[in-house]
Amino acid sequence: MTTAAAGQPPLIPQPPATVAALRQAISQITPAALPAFTRELDQAADQSRQGSDLAPLQRFVAQWAVHVHIQRQPGLAADLRRWEDTAENGNAAQARQAASEIGRILDAAHAAVGLSAR
Repeated sequence: MTTAAAGQPPLIPQPPATVAALRQAISQITPAALPAFTRELDQAADQSRQGSDLAPLQRFVAQWAVHVHIQRQPGLAADLRRWEDTAENGNAAQARQAASEIGRILDAAHAAVGLSAR
């Protein structure tokens, strides 16, 4: 369960789901993620241009809106990191539980930001 997440206010408000707003939020709360953000934005833009389809950009925005939603909440971000570590380093039963908890955290974050990752 995500016990550490309760009671801590978010570091920043959830920004609008736009590239510029998400970039600004990431620069504030997880600046080390900016190179990945830029690289993935370039890839999504290229895919969108090549396929004349906005879906890659929509997935990109949804993914990074979820990242910001989680990372702006220190307790929730810590819980996610712990579950990710357990999934990687735990035994089979621990890894299954961790996968379930990670999925729950991500599902809740997707619901909270109101975007689908089509």
